[in-house]
Amino acid sequence: MNQRTRFLRLSGAVTLPLVTVALLALSAPLAATAAAPYPSDTAKPDLPSLLSGYTSLWKSDGVNDLRGTVVDGPTLARNDELAVWINGHATPAQQFLALQDSEYQTTGNTSYDQSITIATALGSVLAPIYVTGRQNGSLPLTSALINSSNGTSGAYVSTGASKAAFSYPRPYLPTDPTTPAVAGDDAGCAPTIVNASSLTANRVGTPYASSQGNLLITRVPAVVDTTHQFSTNDVSLNASYSGTGICTGGAFPSGHTTTAYQAGITLATLLPSLAPEILTRASEAGNDRIVLGVHYPLDIMGGRISGEAALAARWSDTKYRTEVLEPAQKELTDYLQQQCGGTLDACLARGAAYQSNPYGGQAIPGGTSQIVTDRASAVAVYGERLDYGFAKTGAANQAPSVPAGAENLLLSTFPSLSDAQRASVLAQTQIASGDPLDLSGSAAGSWQRLNLAAATSATVQLNADGSVTVASVGGKAAVLPVAASNVSDPGSATDASGSSTSSSLAATGLDAEPILAGSVAATLLGLGIVAALSVRRRRTR
Repeated sequence: MNQRTRFLRLSGAVTLPLVTVALLALSAPLAATAAAPYPSDTAKPDLPSLLSGYTSLWKSDGVNDLRGTVVDGPTLARNDELAVWINGHATPAQQFLALQDSEYQTTGNTSYDQSITIATALGSVLAPIYVTGRQNGSLPLTSALINSSNGTSGAYVSTGASKAAFSYPRPYLPTDPTTPAVAGDDAGCAPTIVNASSLTANRVGTPYASSQGNLLITRVPAVVDTTHQFSTNDVSLNASYSGTGICTGGAFPSGHTTTAYQAGITLATLLPSLAPEILTRASEAGNDRIVLGVHYPLDIMGGRISGEAALAARWSDTKYRTEVLEPAQKELTDYLQQQCGGTLDACLARGAAYQSNPYGGQAIPGGTSQIVTDRASAVAVYGERLDYGFAKTGAANQAPSVPAGAENLLLSTFPSLSDAQRASVLAQTQIASGDPLDLSGSAAGSWQRLNLAAATSATVQLNADGSVTVASVGGKAAVLPVAASNVSDPGSATDASGSSTSSSLAATGLDAEPILAGSVAATLLGLGIVAALSVRRRRTR
């Protein structure tokens, strides 16, 4: 599938049932249909609905022509400022990686996609092993699952319907329709036809735009990748600025970011011991779309939300989980350990961890230089990219709002915990409410507030009443047993593998079954964590 075709794909969507309470639990399982092998095949998340917070910033004219009305000028101005800064300050190495991350596998398998370039998150020892396994056919179950062009999870949802619904012009498009066309661009991309003229008043007179309001975006030139890092072939890399498939396609949400997170969250759940690094690498792949000047930070946030909802739907599908996800997880883990000659932890310790320095040490406006050197810094960078420092557009002190089914994203990280306990971990690691795209208080819950990197690196304390408290984040995921003074058999701590579980869980009386939507009292009383919900909701910058 070429890039132009991918940009035109439409999303078939059925609303995923979601509820918002002080803490949300699972809804009833989705019913299987006779026509689909897996229930989630036809019960995909309704992305336009989950991204509806965008309408408080911009209102499309409804005909998918990249025209509309600015609703929140300051937020869209911040969006512009960051897009220009990131595009203009990325290092040459980051620009090259951004081009690599923009690739999609060809039908002849002579290229690669984000499900392969994300390998850098695995560190210097495991990354080349993973890439080789993807290239030589040693990982058929993993490839069929995670591939960004046709993987059952890697390409599960598409952003076509959302792009058409919100129809926002990309940053590299001229605001002024009289701007001369770029030589080599398709005729259908001419500024007289495709432009950002609806944003003129919001851009003219700003330091990051020309006097005509055109954002100061630089196109990254096409190159040929001869490194063979991700493919045995030389691969032509092109951001595709010139094609109508991208110039006429709406910017929000980012389709590449959606597939980056579908691949990233899939891989993170298959390899939970490396989940924080993999998730941060997915955030880098999304950020690379801004590096190329084809997307804004809000687009990346929307792509992350789409990927989160997609994988939550897949992991909430018991049949798909047991028949697709878990066999792929065993295949991948066995292969990596066999090829590296030891456990994953031992292999990781032999080499360098994932690292990133996208701006050569320069700090993003209102943020940091987003340098990754270890797990703690990876979690911090992931947290910063959750909202890119946008000013609050909604209420900042709303209760935790965990979408139903999101707790299943932690099944492989915390297999010994119940559904409600995993939901509590997500609630305690959520960022504060009020950011753009946050739907706290709505029936959909807030995918925007989920901090999966923090959640998958959490040390979780079991309490005697069955509740859990997140003691810290940024380390190795672990579950601490109930204190011996509170129970007669406290059990033992568990790590991400779940190899040792606390024997006290059976005595807590905590219902591990899904709590029906709307059962607020049952949720709060069963969890016993009302007070704990205020713990560690501080935003990471």
